[in-house]
Amino acid sequence: LIGFIVNAILTTFKIIAGIIGRSGAMVADGVHSLSDFMTDIVVLIGIRYTSQPEDEDHNYGHYKYETIATAIISLFLFVVGFEIIKGGIENIIAYSKGIAIASPGIIAFIAAAASIIVKEWMYQYTMIYSRKFKSAVVKANAWHHRSDAFSSIGTLLGIGGAIFLGGKWAILDPIAAVIVSLFIFKVAFEILKPAIAELTEKAIPKEETKKIISIINNYEGCLGYHHLRTRTLGKRSVVEAHIFVDKQMSVDDSHTIATNLEKRIKAELGENMVITIHIEPYDEKRAKKNGIISEDDNTEKDIK
Repeated sequence: LIGFIVNAILTTFKIIAGIIGRSGAMVADGVHSLSDFMTDIVVLIGIRYTSQPEDEDHNYGHYKYETIATAIISLFLFVVGFEIIKGGIENIIAYSKGIAIASPGIIAFIAAAASIIVKEWMYQYTMIYSRKFKSAVVKANAWHHRSDAFSSIGTLLGIGGAIFLGGKWAILDPIAAVIVSLFIFKVAFEILKPAIAELTEKAIPKEETKKIISIINNYEGCLGYHHLRTRTLGKRSVVEAHIFVDKQMSVDDSHTIATNLEKRIKAELGENMVITIHIEPYDEKRAKKNGIISEDDNTEKDIK
């Protein structure tokens, strides 16, 4: 909400400064801030839905609303980056054809400097809360703030060079706009990549899978496992596994093993996990058929 208010003020100031100061780079930078303003709305909506409890239609909760919101933010960045680079290239082409480019005014330079300070502060502030709440969408929004600060650095250099060097150096303004867009594309890709991975049901990191395998293999009463599957669900991890127990064991005892095994995994890897353990009776033929893995087997092979 704080980012929303700050972006509203900063966007208005930068666009007005760009128009008054005759700076294409500053107008583009203002549009970038406008995208921040729009994605703040997406974040607020995404968090509102993510915080809703599980219901009949969403048995695992609403965590993927956050993932979708994160993907939307990255798409906004791609669109804004494209618009900035398009405008910059058009001005560079025009300059190469002998068309004069007006030097920007000092107000555009002031706006760029103010934007760098404000947006870097917003990045640091937002990252604190993304770590506190372990929220991917808030982290994505923090990087959006920093991408705006990056774009303002390029804008500041381009506008400053065009103002203080004058004349033919006015070309620095559109060049700065093109350079800025490359930073924006990079950040957009870094934000989109994990969101796509989650939406396509990518497994949790291999390091965490190895820990789970080690816990299962070393847990008393568990004679092996198979069909270990994992995936991410927002900031939660989902783990499913079939474990083998002595076929003479009572239902109550095997249930206790499964319950305590779940607790052990959560104690090692975090409470915010969804774990399902399926019990199967152990016998040698069944174990070989289903590819049971013992303590001495290569866990890396099993992960692959």
